[in-house]
Amino acid sequence: MPNLDVTDVLFDPDFCDTSLRVTRRFQQTDADGITTSVEETSGFSGVVTVDRSLENRRMQAGQVISGAILVVTTERLSNGETGRDADIVTYQNRDYRVTFVDPYTAYGTGFVQAHCELLPFDGGIPVEQ
Repeated sequence: MPNLDVTDVLFDPDFCDTSLRVTRRFQQTDADGITTSVEETSGFSGVVTVDRSLENRRMQAGQVISGAILVVTTERLSNGETGRDADIVTYQNRDYRVTFVDPYTAYGTGFVQAHCELLPFDGGIPVEQ
């Protein structure tokens, strides 16, 4: 299996979603010692699968909607590090925070598999494909 290169399959238009967006937040400290957060958003491509389907938990205090996706991509997604918050992936108008990144290099050079948790939301209206 370590020699299996599935790059052609993962980049095939039947599997690959080219509408993904990633938002990155960096902390920068100026000469006066004041730290600010800088945000940048860009597009990327990857294969998205369900990690955990949407679940609505109703409790006395209210309801919580949770879910998770897996993203296989060559984009270097991050679950956070010094001076950088975890990346936010936007998929079908919903935001997911990258919680863990696995190397996926056994399936092709540079691939990672990112586990992404749904950020709290009000239910909204998804744009299903």
